[in-house]
Formats: sequence, C-alpha cells, structure tokens
Amino acid sequence: MDLINWISSPWPWYVAGPLLGLTVPLLLILGNKTFGISSSLRHICASCFPKDIPFFTYNWKKEAWNLFFVAGIFFGGIIGSYIFGNAGQIQVEPALANDLAPYNITNFNGMVPQDLFSWQSLFTLRGIILMVVGGFLVGFGTRYAGGCTSGHSIMGLSNLQWPSLIATICFMAGGFFMANIILPFILSL
Repeated sequence: MDLINWISSPWPWYVAGPLLGLTVPLLLILGNKTFGISSSLRHICASCFPKDIPFFTYNWKKEAWNLFFVAGIFFGGIIGSYIFGNAGQIQVEPALANDLAPYNITNFNGMVPQDLFSWQSLFTLRGIILMVVGGFLVGFGTRYAGGCTSGHSIMGLSNLQWPSLIATICFMAGGFFMANIILPFILSL
C-alpha cells in the first residue's frame, strides 16, 4: 500500500483516537496550552474590535497560537479535500435515506441533504429553525458551558475536570434529546 492510499483511507479508532488524545499532553508539555476551538472566535473579535468592550479587553496576542491552529484546520481541510477528495458519488446509508423520506428529504448532494442545507431552504421556517436558531443555540451554549465539545470532552476530561464531565454529559444528553425528540418535529414542518 502506498503512502497516499494509507493516509486517505479511514484509520481505525485505535490509531486515530490515541493520536487525537496525544494532542492534550503535547500542548501541555510544549507550552501549558489547552485544546479548544470555540475560544478562537473571541480571540478574533478581540483583535478586531475596539478596546472599549470589556469581554474583548484582554491580551489576545498571548493566545495567537490558537488562531494559527484554527487556520491550519481550515487550510488543512481545503488541501485534504483537494488531494484526497472522492470524485465518485458518496452513498448515503439506505436506512438513513428511508428514515428521512417521510420528511420529504430525498435530494442528497454527497452527504448533505439539499432539502435542508441550501439557499432555498434557508428561507423556509424549517431552514431558519435549523440553521439560524440552531447556530445561535450552539454558539450560546458553547460560551455558556465555557467551551465546546472538543475543549471539554478531550481536554477537560483528560485533565479530570469535574465541570468538563458535567458539560460532556449535558452535550450528549442534549444531542440525544434533540435528535430523537425535537428534530423529527422540526423536520415535519
């Protein structure tokens, strides 16, 4: 197997999981840094907004490494999709397609249902609830919880932080509740 095929094929959990987990001690050892993505937006705003907003008045340059990390994720995703992108049609699991068919969600572009995530669907009640209200709730919840799932579930749990355990349990419970109780109601709109 050549290197490109090895890199582009899915890695098993017992390889990918420990590699992701090793970022925690690596960040702590290299500079006493914590892993998380949601704080990057605050750093960007602190660097761009005037200094008279108290929430953005802090030394954001001390956390500039995080901005480079997020830029690496963004450009790495672009480069990865260009080099390793699948030219063929991505097949959606037939059971998922059958589950979504009663909600008139049948048009898939790759793995993204176009009936939900397109400019046309944005201006429907279902689209506004899913994309605008959902985006607001995710952003608000992330700040209210003091971090995102990557920060709490990867960094916080590995540091044995009690608030991160509570946040992770709440993230999971909220996700299960949303997917099984609220989402079917929204999709039926």
